[in-house]
Amino acid sequence: MKLNHILLLAVSSVVFFSCVSSKKFKNAQTAAQAKYDSLNNVYAKLQSDLRACNDQTADCNSKKAALQTQIDALTKQVEFLKENNTQALKQLQDLSVISSSQAESIKKSLENIGAKDSYIQNLQSELARKDSLNMALVMNLKGAIGNLDDKDINIKVDKGVVYIDISDKLLFKSGSYDVTQKAKEVLGKVAAVLKNQPDIEFMVEGHTDNVKFSKPPLLDNWDLSVKRATSVVRILQNQYGLDPTHIAAAGRSEYKPVADNSTDEGRAANRRTRIVILPQLDQFFKLLEKK
Repeated sequence: MKLNHILLLAVSSVVFFSCVSSKKFKNAQTAAQAKYDSLNNVYAKLQSDLRACNDQTADCNSKKAALQTQIDALTKQVEFLKENNTQALKQLQDLSVISSSQAESIKKSLENIGAKDSYIQNLQSELARKDSLNMALVMNLKGAIGNLDDKDINIKVDKGVVYIDISDKLLFKSGSYDVTQKAKEVLGKVAAVLKNQPDIEFMVEGHTDNVKFSKPPLLDNWDLSVKRATSVVRILQNQYGLDPTHIAAAGRSEYKPVADNSTDEGRAANRRTRIVILPQLDQFFKLLEKK
């Protein structure tokens, strides 16, 4: 009888400790799974950001390669002309069949070709500098804004111009041109980057979908797009101190869509406000004047 009691006590102890260990194991397993899911989500976001960055870099490299090809072709033409003119001048001088004034004229032609060669090199240098400045600006803007959903804000470089697209959903309530508080915070981050580039000029464009709109005093999508653009401009000027002489406001209505208006997703993409960093064309005009 005593032996039976001892056996019963031993079995009970084993069962009790087994239950406790199993419970702890399940809790640890659940915690580990949650941590794994969290890390996996972070990893997926980083992969998405990396792909977007690689796409932009590939686009810039493609355009840069096209410009380089054109510059290389011009350089070869210049070298060909220089070589031919040099040989012609030497042959003519050896044969003594040209006057000193004619020889001087040919020399001046050679000097002009040299000047054009220098001009091409300056253009190449300025293009490379502009590409670098644009990419630095894009990276600064993305760094300032942080991990905001790409559906709400998209920053890109296209044909040497920096674009910042901010969705209608983030900026305004439906049919309104009053900027939301959350959007003001985002605009503040954008303004902080632009303020560090005092020479930059930019345009704020309002865009709508093609759904007919009329809400007094606004008559149509033209009115709505313009009012939304000027609402953003006033915040950038009055709240964040950007120089109004460097800002322009424009309404594009429904006529510059980026997606198909026949779907809800397309119309949502088309309802946006775009900040366009205007290229500093005066710098290139100055280079052309030196030609």
